[in-house]
Parts: sequence; structure tokens; C-alpha cells
Amino acid sequence: MTAKSAAAAARATVYGYPRQGQSRELKKAIEGYWKGRVDADALRATATELRRTNWRQLAEAGIHEVPTGEFSYYDHVLDTSVMVGAIPERHRAAVEADALDGYFAMARGTQDAAPLEMTKWFDTNYHYLVPELGPDTVFTADSTKQVTELKEALALGLSARPVLVGPVTYLLLAKPAPGVAADFDPLTLLDRLLPVYTQVLADLRTAGAEWVQLDEPALVQDRTPAELNAAARAYRDLGGLTERPKLLVASYFDRLGDALPVLAKAPVEGLALDFTEAAAANLDALAAVGGLPGRRLVAGVVNGRNIWVNDLEKSLATLGTLLGLADRVDVAASCSLLHVPLDTTAERDIEPQILRWLAFARQKTAEIVTLAKGLGGGTDTIAAELAANRADLASRAGSALTHDPAVRARTAAVTATDARRSQPYPERAAAQRAHLRLPLLPTTTIGSFPQTTELRTARADLRAGRIDSAGYEERIRAEIGEVISFQEKTGLDVLVHGEAERNDMVQYFAEQLTGYLATQHGWVQSYGTRYVRPPILAGDISRPEAMTVRWTTYAQSLTTKPVKGMLTGPVTMLAWSFVRDDQPLADTARQVALALRDEVNNLETAGTSVIQVDEPALRETLPLRACDHPEYLAWATEAFRLTTAGVRPDTQIHTHMCYAEFGDIVQAIDDLDADVISLEAARSHMQVARELAGHGYPREAGPGVYDIHSPRVPSTEEAAELLRTGLKAIPAERLWVNPDCGLKTRAWPETRASLENLVTAARTVRTELSAS
Repeated sequence: MTAKSAAAAARATVYGYPRQGQSRELKKAIEGYWKGRVDADALRATATELRRTNWRQLAEAGIHEVPTGEFSYYDHVLDTSVMVGAIPERHRAAVEADALDGYFAMARGTQDAAPLEMTKWFDTNYHYLVPELGPDTVFTADSTKQVTELKEALALGLSARPVLVGPVTYLLLAKPAPGVAADFDPLTLLDRLLPVYTQVLADLRTAGAEWVQLDEPALVQDRTPAELNAAARAYRDLGGLTERPKLLVASYFDRLGDALPVLAKAPVEGLALDFTEAAAANLDALAAVGGLPGRRLVAGVVNGRNIWVNDLEKSLATLGTLLGLADRVDVAASCSLLHVPLDTTAERDIEPQILRWLAFARQKTAEIVTLAKGLGGGTDTIAAELAANRADLASRAGSALTHDPAVRARTAAVTATDARRSQPYPERAAAQRAHLRLPLLPTTTIGSFPQTTELRTARADLRAGRIDSAGYEERIRAEIGEVISFQEKTGLDVLVHGEAERNDMVQYFAEQLTGYLATQHGWVQSYGTRYVRPPILAGDISRPEAMTVRWTTYAQSLTTKPVKGMLTGPVTMLAWSFVRDDQPLADTARQVALALRDEVNNLETAGTSVIQVDEPALRETLPLRACDHPEYLAWATEAFRLTTAGVRPDTQIHTHMCYAEFGDIVQAIDDLDADVISLEAARSHMQVARELAGHGYPREAGPGVYDIHSPRVPSTEEAAELLRTGLKAIPAERLWVNPDCGLKTRAWPETRASLENLVTAARTVRTELSAS
């Protein structure tokens, strides 16, 4: 096929779409089901209607081939575990008794059975449920979900392509099941897993699938020769099947590197590759292997992870270069649109001109369709769209919002000394112990306490004008008083004010910093039914006035125990926002760090002796390729130190991280030079404590003993046993006792019981230590 005919054949598609609905109908239905207000049939009906609505909208917008199977009640990796029959033994009875309740038990746990571990999906803020596998795992095919959803789309008269997590990525994401040797490699199960995928592909073909997409994003990471050979074998075997649909193997989030020649040689009908700036090397690599003659290339030229309008002319140039490298070139986003909000037109509080800089899922869909039209018919067919796009890009580039001379001058003046504490850690630790006088195994929480219906109602009433600011603040004062009183009665040692006034750990600060934009309806799934509204980091950042001092000092006035000041760190402020793409991330991080530094210094001046600067996103923002790690970690750790280094030696700096593979960044954790770090550890059975010990981490640490992402209440003995495990790695004089994460999403009854058990466990282990 000539380049001209390949262009004429260009079609538009996407890999996935936001699941929640315009008004988060899915979240409401699922949570209603958990509370017994919605029955299973009603929940399934809501899900069915949301899928159909999404597909119709995509088709009406001009998408030629809609995705199926990527819709999920909780997580698509958990769906894959169900599809291949990888049900943990502790949940098998629940799944057999009721598939839906068993599914949610795996995700959330029950009082009798812990949930699957949860961690970040590559370098995004989406969380997946980690498959648990072992040498005794028996895979069985269950394609019910995938076949049902395909048939739903076909019944609407649509061209549909089922999307599955590929077998290699699934195994590379898995971990050894509890009780299985830590060095067990799930990839050794590949030959056992491939027959299950064979059956699922056959079922989908019978159901009417022409194409099936197999997602292999794990191949954009550094992979060993053995792992690359496994990928080659997997697609040699699947591609060699006679009774199957056409196979489209997709990767995204980065360049494929050594995996690209492997996939290019595989006997599959198409590849879907990321061609955004992060993966621009894919273009040269594809040309180097001779392209994909006789096959389909789906080109991800629209950024599926950020919210800025596409540079249409730049993307068309990329697409034009790709013509001739494949028999057919189609246009797509770089990854699933799951990672962006649904629609900019719902936003009413953003200036119209600035709103034109933004593209959410529906706008990105329109960009994909426009690019496919321009690729097939020439630029004259999209002349109006190109002119409007040029104007929007120029408006953003020339805006005063994006260039503040004072901020840029302050950032340029930063020196290495600004990012170093005045004394080394051992001297600081001695000063802090003398000042704070905390017991052995001090207890604390991570920061937030339950956000009750009353609190959310008060915020809604304030926005709607049903109460004034004085009435709202009185409600906040009362809530802080209750939280402080509970902590004192429970016996916690370092208290928090509970963050009653905060809507979100990033959004709250973004709304008080210049350069940020806040959305009203920009919801994005973080995990399960947890949705967040990432703010938009649109311009240069500064802090007009103090953000947290007032409520922290009020809480401190209610108790003689230390109350932590609570801030979100600069890397997390970037990672959990939609960050600007018109300057290096390191420059933006430095701007945010300087704004937060002012807040840290103000807290100390106001009498706050313990200040926590959370960086849960430090690991998730780690580039997927090892060669890119040093540059990122250098500026990321510098940004944290720039935020915290201006305090006195006796002011104790804490940080917090959760739900990540900490072993990858232990040196970076050390380089932060925080005095205390708290980390998620309950679901991973104190793995991080062992990793810190293996590194020789010299500071204080609190590996979590209470999994707050599950409604179950850990017993006193369970928490005590985790503490004993932690003590095998971390000396008692450096071990803290705390939950995994903040308590915002939990209800008060389980929070009270869990923290009471946590404090009792700490006292029990203290007694054991004093008796030994």
C-alpha cells in the first residue's frame, strides 16, 4: 500500500475511556451496593448504561472502533485475575458463593481475609491490585466479562475491539503469594497462562471480535533478555494460533527500546505505540527495524495523560513521517483516557480563553478524529481546526499566567546551601529527642481523619451560600476539637489536627497558590471508588499568604502534646496535578518548593515543632527507564530539601509515602534527609522495613501497621505482630507506630477501633521490650 492510500485508510480509535460517568454514577452505585442501598441488578444496570453511553459518545464523535472490556467495577488488573482464575485461596470461597461480593472482597478485604496488595500503575496515580501467584497456581479461563461487553457494543451496531492486559505484563506485575518464596518469579508461569489467553481469544472470536488488543506496557521498562525472550515466545505462540482474532499489541507511557524489535518480529497483525514526547524515540526505532510492512500501526500522538490541547500540526508531522512504515496508520491517544477527566464543557469557573488550552477525554477524542481526518484527507479538510489550535497555543505561550518575573528571579537565585539542613542528622536527632520527649515506639497518624458527611455538607453549603464563612469555620473548629480530644483519650503521642478544612491533599494547597487552576468536575479515578480532582498547574507558582498556620496553631492550643503541621510536598504537588508541559519539571518543582518553604518556616515561627511534608508520589513519578532515574531523583530530592531545610535542628521534619515499590528508591529516601518517614507496610507485611534495613537507613521510620484502604479493623495482636516484624529490621529507638496512610476515606467507628488497637499494640510491645 502506498503512503497516500495508507493515509486515506486512517481511522480514529481509543484504548479506554473514563469509567465513572458524568456525575460519578458508577461510584455512587458501587458504594450504594456496599451499604446495601443498591442491589446487584441495579448496580449491573448502571454499569451497562454507562458503557453504552461511552460507546455512543465515542461513535458519534467519529471514533471508528470503540474499546470494550476495559470498563471495571474496581480495577482492570483485578478483572484480569478473574479472567484467568487467579483467585487467592483466602477469597476462593467468597468468589464461589457470590462472584460480585467475592470480587469486592479481593479488592477491599473482609474482617477475616486481607485484600490484595495495591500499588501504582506504572508512573501514574492510578492504583492496581497486585496479582498473587505461586508455583501451585492453576489458571482457568473465564471470558464472561469480556464476551458480554463485546456483545453489548456489537448489538449497538458499533465496530468494537476488546482490550485485555497482555499475559507478559500481567505476570510481570504479579508478586509471590503469601507463603511463597520471595524469589519466586511469576513469569515462570507463562506457559501455564498462555492456554488461558488462547481460550479467551477463541471465545472473543466466536463472539464476533475482528481485533483484540493486548496491552503490554511493562515492556517499556528495562527488561532482561529472559523477559524479552518470554515476550517473544508469548506472541509467537499466540500469533501462531489459527482460530483467533487479529492481534493488536499495545504499549504506552514510554519508549519500547529493546522490546520494539521483539514485537515487530512477532506474528501479530498490528502494534499500538506511544509517539508523544515521552516516547518520541519509538519513531526512529520503528524505522530502524523496517517498520511494519503489511501490518497495522496505531499511533498514539495525543497525550492521554495530560490535559493540554494537542499541537495538531506537530502531530500531523509525526503521522506523516509514519506513513510508509505500515500498511495502515490509525490515530489514537497515547494510552487509555482513563487518566484524564471527562469533559471541559462542564467547567464554569475557568476563564473561557484559558479553558481553550485544555482538553479532557471528549476533547481529546475530537483531536484524534481531527487528526485522522487530516491524515486521510489533507490539511485543507481541517483548516479551521488548525487555525483555532494555533491561536490557542499562542494564547497560552504569551499569557502572563505562565511567566511571573518575580518567581523566576527567586528560583534562579537558589543555591546548594538552601537545600541543606544546618546540622547533620545525629545532632538534630539528639536535639529533637530532648525537645519532644517522646516515648519508645511513639504513636501518631498520617494526617487526615474521616471526612464525615457533615463536613462535606458544610463545604457544599458554604459554596452554595447556605451558610457564611463564620458558620463554616465554627464547624471546622468543632471538628478539630473532637479530633484532638479523641487522640488524647486514645493515647496517641504526636497528634494531628485532622485536616477537616481540606478537600484534598493537593487541591487544598493548589487553591491557595498562584499559577494553579481548580476544576469543579475534573474527576479522575485513583483506585476503586476513590476519585480525585487533580488541579491544573498552569503557570508560575507563588504563595500569597500562609495556608495552614491558622488551623495548626488552633489545634496546638487545645493540647500540650505536639501537633504536626501537615503539608503536601513539591513532587506530589506536581504528580497529582496536571502539570504544565511548557518548561522542565525540575523548574516547576523548584517554584513549588520555594512556596512551601515559606509555609514550613511560618509554621515553625508559630510554634510547630513537628512538620510533615508528604511525598507519596516520589516513587510513582520515577521514570520507567533506569537511565532516566538519576536526573529525576536529583531534582526531586533537592525540591524536598529546599522545602524543609530552613528550619532549626530541634524541629522534626517528617515525610510520608504510600503504595509504591519503595525498594527502588531507598537511596532517594535517604537523600531526602527527613528526620522521620512513615510508609505503607501492612499489606506487604513490613517489606519496606527490611528494605530500609538492607540499605542501612539511619533515621527514624514508621512502617504502617494498619491498612487504611480496607474497612476491616486490625486486631491488637495483628498490629503488635507487625511491630515485632518491624523491630527485626529497625531498632526500637528509631521505630514509629502509625497507620499506612491518612484516614480521610474511613468511617469513624472503624477508625476509633483501629487506632485504639494500634496504641494498645504499641504499649504491649513497649512492655515486651522493657522486660527483655
